[in-house]
Amino acid sequence: MSQWLTLCSVEDILPGCGVCALAGDEQVALFRPYADEQIFAISNIDPFAQASVLSRGLIGEHQGELWVASPLKKQHFRLTDGFCMEDDQYSIPAYDVRVRDGHVEISSASLQAEIG
Repeated sequence: MSQWLTLCSVEDILPGCGVCALAGDEQVALFRPYADEQIFAISNIDPFAQASVLSRGLIGEHQGELWVASPLKKQHFRLTDGFCMEDDQYSIPAYDVRVRDGHVEISSASLQAEIG
């Protein structure tokens, strides 16, 4: 059975923006593309620059998929699964998230799957 860790209020994330949250020892980039409660979570670490910056990237849409562009080297990472558009060898972890009672929660099982 999966446990859920509360990270923040959904209202802490402005629509069209991302924020960084600490989930255990992992930096997680949370994105809220629209004014609804749909949230995506990927690693905050840009694998090309080895920097904690993805939460500050720009959200865009390409061929019906949502992506974030790294603010440093501009590579694109798909919000649903962390796939890197430019080089799939640099894809990053994506995490299971949900909004419950107005709070963003991340699955501890998805965190452990990426760490272990």
